[in-house]
Amino acid sequence: MAVRPVLIRRSPTVVWEVLSDRRRYAEWVVGTRDARPSHGDWPEPGSALRYEMGVGPWRLPGRTVVRVCEPGRRLELEAEAGRMGTARIAVEIRPWGADTLVIVDEHPLTGPGGRLHNAFSEALLHQRHRRMLRNLASVVEAAGSTADSPSGAVSGR
Repeated sequence: MAVRPVLIRRSPTVVWEVLSDRRRYAEWVVGTRDARPSHGDWPEPGSALRYEMGVGPWRLPGRTVVRVCEPGRRLELEAEAGRMGTARIAVEIRPWGADTLVIVDEHPLTGPGGRLHNAFSEALLHQRHRRMLRNLASVVEAAGSTADSPSGAVSGR
């Protein structure tokens, strides 16, 4: 299970505005593009997005379903990648002074990722999270007012 934190120097309100905006999904989630509604009203439980995902020249259709939504606090998603399987991604946001501590917890549920989960795949997930959280911090920073906090994001270790 890959768990990674990041401190974003913006308020939890600004972080939640980005997480709850389906149009921003492909801006911060690594490997996705062209996210569009599939079902329901994002981020209500049961709502879903469809998108294209890939690495290099390889592309696959993907779908993400909201499993749990606690506005302003927690968003739990199930990402579906066809034959590649599914993964649970939990994003928790915590006030941290004037800033926000964001914790991402992801693990494979089904498919090859679930069956072959090991130290190597865990390392790959950590690399993906590092980039995803940098993306999220950049998007939130651009969305937030400069009065919210002056200095941007600090990556978690």
